[in-house]
Amino acid sequence: MSEKPVDALTESEAEAELKRLAEEIAEHDRRYHTEDAPVITDAEYDALARRNLAIEERFPALVREDSPSLRVGAAPAEGFTKVRHAVPMLSLAKAYTDDDVTDFIERGRRFFDRDKELDIAFTAEPKIDGLSASLRYENGVFVQGATRGNGAVGEDITANLKTIADIPAKLKGSGWPETIEIRGEVYMTYAEFEALKQRSAAVGGQDYVNPRNTAAGSLRQKDPSVTASRNLKFFAYAWGYTTADPAPTQYDSVQKFAEWGFKISPLMVRAKSAEELIAHYHRIEEQRSALGYDIDGVVYKVDQLELQRRWGFVTGEPRWAVAHKFPAEQAMTTVEKIDIQVGRTGTLAPVARLAPVTVGGVVVENVTLHNEDYIKGLD
Repeated sequence: MSEKPVDALTESEAEAELKRLAEEIAEHDRRYHTEDAPVITDAEYDALARRNLAIEERFPALVREDSPSLRVGAAPAEGFTKVRHAVPMLSLAKAYTDDDVTDFIERGRRFFDRDKELDIAFTAEPKIDGLSASLRYENGVFVQGATRGNGAVGEDITANLKTIADIPAKLKGSGWPETIEIRGEVYMTYAEFEALKQRSAAVGGQDYVNPRNTAAGSLRQKDPSVTASRNLKFFAYAWGYTTADPAPTQYDSVQKFAEWGFKISPLMVRAKSAEELIAHYHRIEEQRSALGYDIDGVVYKVDQLELQRRWGFVTGEPRWAVAHKFPAEQAMTTVEKIDIQVGRTGTLAPVARLAPVTVGGVVVENVTLHNEDYIKGLD
């Protein structure tokens, strides 16, 4: 059944739809963040989130306390000690088109319009598709690591993070703050994922679905030696609580991380315009299949930290950053048969049974086909 357009919803229909979306998105958040086992693609999830936001914008009085737009991640998994983040680990606003990126840049320029001589710069870097982690260093020594969890409270996975070679036990060089929380992404390369699948198949073990879920599951092992055997990687790209800024700009701060012993993305650049950012987005998109690990977009941030502070935050998101997502992934497979399902109202819906194919990190085996009346309505 096709969804009713947002601009055609009555107030009562909108209220019911927001309730349905809140429950459905919460379930998908739990599966993704807590169980590391999503059942829909990123594109399908983003479509649900966009519909929820569009309804809220049309009916602001109906925004629910449990609205997905007010929530980050999911509740921490049971079995691990909880860690409250000194600075919340927020989500990022999404951009899906070049026009969205232009709008982001123009919002920034309008906000700082009175600063006539101001030269705003931005950074652009790949959005790694892994598991976010926060690493607390005191006097240069790694003392605690945690997952994002729900953004405010995560899980203490210090012992497992200490097995990752890309995470230094002690920072190199000098000049680091007395206390700093380095943030970044834990991920698994395609090569390591395939090697793990082969090792598991050889002993009749489980069939791993994709690198992102496998990396997340590997970090949540009770036995750190299991995590160590998975050869996970880590890219540093941000920070939370700190007693001093690493540098005056986002770009120079991340370069400091490299000096301190972290791996950082070699594809991070500075730019001055939407055109430059979009051009770099397409360069990264062209290299995507050759990187050896999953990325699902490009993140843009205001470069100057002072301007980040001035522009500030909206609920759950910084105004000064946006994630430009790649288009929905496509894949080819074979339709093995078509079944007809009868809905509760007697509606007949054709369902295609597919040869399993992975799309957006999810194995797809069934898809609902449009019925004849729907297709005729498109003419």
